[in-house]
Amino acid sequence: MKVRNVVVVDGVRCAFARGGRGKLEAARMDDISATLIQELFKRNPKVKPTMIEDFGIGHGGDAPEIMMLNNISRLAGLPFETPNFMSNRHCASSMETFHRIAMAIALGEYDCGIAIGAERMTRSIGGGRGAGPTKTRLNTLPNPNYKVTPEQRNLAPDHFDYFSVPIPDWVLDSPPYASMVQTAQNVVEMYDLSREELDAFAMRSQHKQAAAVNAGIYKTEIVPIEVEDPVFDENGAWVEGEIGPKIIFDQDESLRPGTSMEGLGALKPVRGMVSYGNQELRITAGNSCPTNSGVGVVLVMSEEKALKLGLDPLARMIGWGNGGVKQQIMGLGPVVSTKKALKHAGLEPDQIDRVEFNEAFAAQVIPTLKEVGIPEEVVNVNGGSIGIGHPIGATGARLVLTLCHELKRSGKKYGLITQCIGAGQGATTIFQSLDS
Repeated sequence: MKVRNVVVVDGVRCAFARGGRGKLEAARMDDISATLIQELFKRNPKVKPTMIEDFGIGHGGDAPEIMMLNNISRLAGLPFETPNFMSNRHCASSMETFHRIAMAIALGEYDCGIAIGAERMTRSIGGGRGAGPTKTRLNTLPNPNYKVTPEQRNLAPDHFDYFSVPIPDWVLDSPPYASMVQTAQNVVEMYDLSREELDAFAMRSQHKQAAAVNAGIYKTEIVPIEVEDPVFDENGAWVEGEIGPKIIFDQDESLRPGTSMEGLGALKPVRGMVSYGNQELRITAGNSCPTNSGVGVVLVMSEEKALKLGLDPLARMIGWGNGGVKQQIMGLGPVVSTKKALKHAGLEPDQIDRVEFNEAFAAQVIPTLKEVGIPEEVVNVNGGSIGIGHPIGATGARLVLTLCHELKRSGKKYGLITQCIGAGQGATTIFQSLDS
């Protein structure tokens, strides 16, 4: 069976809103998704709605308006015959959606599809002010009755040569149902990362994004959308019955351009975690990603079809990988998936020119880069999720479009996107510029 080349033709997103009291609280995710699809058609007039042979949406939670995929079809003007699907790989849900569409195109099932990522963190898993009733808080405190058997210890691949340091016994013996914050603390202790290292990384991320915003870098990917300015009561809850004025929302809300080491150092550790190694708690809101809402959309096509239409694709997909690790060190999933993806693409780490790495926590980015052998200088050159935000289901699509636009803009050859995934996973995709 012949495997065809797959390209990203274009990708856009809305600005990412804060969770809880953000500018998208009164907006519907299906409306935004349809608006972004229509924008892709405007930007690429040679691509017609009838050419879209499948579209999928990555979503990690349970917001009902995101699940109504037929609503998106009708609002976007897609034909009734266009099928659709939903993917859930937690934080990498829309990267999984992109992979599914890309693989179908590579195998010749069809020529053109759209990958969407959408999440409203305030009404689904993950939290934020006003999170829905399905949200439950997992107990991350030590359980004196919890015991790990030797057989359970050997279930996960620590015998693979992925990590340069051993997984501590106290991590292996800790409960596997740890929160994401707890897994970050575990990784910090495993690699002996200081609070200053984490805060310094977070500050650099915020400053890089601020510089990119000032330079107009994100205007390439962010589509201004008209939304209703939400009304909140004195307790910070959205008042659904009150209609606010229409506003144009066009800039990520979580950016903190004035971030300083002094300000970050004054933040207290996030509640709900413990140190199994009896060390200092080092994970704070400042060196972690915020909770957000947002949508990203990517137009995917066979390279043959794109060139036949006279399009100028952003990049070609050349490799991917998924991997798993013990849940207690969830943040190290990208170590496994990235090594797999590099092998799949036939590349070495020093050949990668640009990386978009989801900054769920500074605690997982720093050791992953060391383990994989990629320097921070090529990572998130325009800022990352600590400032942009991490709406779980939308992040994979955002990473794809941000990386592909950056490759086109910079003239660099190889780019890589990666992210850790809840429950101990990682996902990575590698792209090559068609202009290099």
